[in-house]
Amino acid sequence: MIAANPAPLASTVMPPVASPVASPVASPVASPVASPVKFDVGSFRDRSARVFESEQAIYRTLNQESSEAWKRVSCQDFFQRRMSTGQIIPTTELSDSEIRRFLFPTEVTGVLKHERIPFISYPYEWPFALLKRATLLQLDLLSEAMTHQVMLKDSTPYNIQFRGTQPVFIDIGSFIPLVPNEPWLAYRQFCELMLFPLLLQAYRGIHFQSVLRAQLEGIPAKQFLQWIRWRDLFRPGVFTNGWLHAALERNAQQVSTSTVTDLKSSGFQSQMIQQMLKKLTRLVERLEWNPAATQWAATQWANYDESLPHVAEDLQAKSDFVRNVCQTHRRTLVWDLGCNDGRFSRIASEFATTVIALDQDHGCIERLCKSLEPEQRVILPLCMDLANPSPGQGWRGQERRRLEERGEPDLVLCLGLIHHLVLAANIPLPDVVGWLASLGGELLLEFPSKRDAMVKGLLRNKRDQYADYSLEHMVQELQKSFQIVRQVSLPSGERTLFHAIPQGKSKSADGV
Repeated sequence: MIAANPAPLASTVMPPVASPVASPVASPVASPVASPVKFDVGSFRDRSARVFESEQAIYRTLNQESSEAWKRVSCQDFFQRRMSTGQIIPTTELSDSEIRRFLFPTEVTGVLKHERIPFISYPYEWPFALLKRATLLQLDLLSEAMTHQVMLKDSTPYNIQFRGTQPVFIDIGSFIPLVPNEPWLAYRQFCELMLFPLLLQAYRGIHFQSVLRAQLEGIPAKQFLQWIRWRDLFRPGVFTNGWLHAALERNAQQVSTSTVTDLKSSGFQSQMIQQMLKKLTRLVERLEWNPAATQWAATQWANYDESLPHVAEDLQAKSDFVRNVCQTHRRTLVWDLGCNDGRFSRIASEFATTVIALDQDHGCIERLCKSLEPEQRVILPLCMDLANPSPGQGWRGQERRRLEERGEPDLVLCLGLIHHLVLAANIPLPDVVGWLASLGGELLLEFPSKRDAMVKGLLRNKRDQYADYSLEHMVQELQKSFQIVRQVSLPSGERTLFHAIPQGKSKSADGV
């Protein structure tokens, strides 16, 4: 699992927990500089291939079983080809001398080093299009692997991350030798975490993100069917993968024998899995979610820039301001909070390695995702309510990291957002500015006054209890944590742009 803050099955590095210490691999005597390995707290799910970070590099330990699987898989042409195209995370094996730098538990027999992923994201933040791409990659990899007598023991989207909108498989420990005529053990996991969420959004318009955020193990077949109408049973994939799946689960709970044993004894063959994978691939390829057919397209956020005259008037001046700041120097990570159609994410992407585009409007994020080239590796569009961003989740609240713990942005764009957080979500202005300051990066912020048309709309049916919402207070709050480099009034006269840098950071890096 590979990222600036890696974790198992595509999560990120958690606060370390000391692991048992023993002699290093391949040497009975520890090197004088060897240091104990502190495993990623979340990597407990796969004991055979745990993850740790050291000196900004990402590693995976292997036990005897997983080490043998690695040696068998890594030499395969398909595996090397997929690594070269970026579909599998580039990975190398450490030499004995490199391994001696660490102290490992006695069961460790090998160590892999992975390329880093710029930013870790989770399936409950992905738009429909990204989950679909991740699902197709999972099916494609499994189908080709089986032709080389290799299996994927997991079928979870947490094994996949994104560089921009390009999916990359990161769980190398999931590759194992194929057991002849054994059924696809991860089929249930595939349905609950990948197929059912896609079917629900494609057929019923139900956004899977909030469901997967609440249920990290996915959507059981029984629950899936509760959201499906009777006429949906006849739509592709619902009856065979949903209704029959639920019926088989009920039967399995009533018998004491192993389903795997029963299937093998009844003549199950591996070719049946290949046939199933082809059908599932065709099914997923046809699934679509059209935001224009949902409630989101009817909101004031659709075509936001073109629908409001004052926004269109300010657009060019705002674009020039953003470009002037971004082009001063190249940044590694940029966050665009409330990105809408991604106009400013695109500008930032010209001068950044990675841009995270965040918005709560699923329709906007879906359209942005589809408008980007499938292989582009810069802009990652994610669905997120910034008044309720992704928290720490899973075991001890550390298995899946909160948004703010996954990498410090060099630059934060907060354009057309702060009035929604303060006036619609009722978050005090000082709290919003304090949160922005805690992110640690430069800030590009847009502040609309109470005379702005959008602000008037937000206050139309509310009691105005926002005495601190003013340009004067905005400046005062910014100056507590930032140095205001530039302040510009937009042509409409009711919106102000700020470029601010955290106090203590040098101006020279910004070209001002």
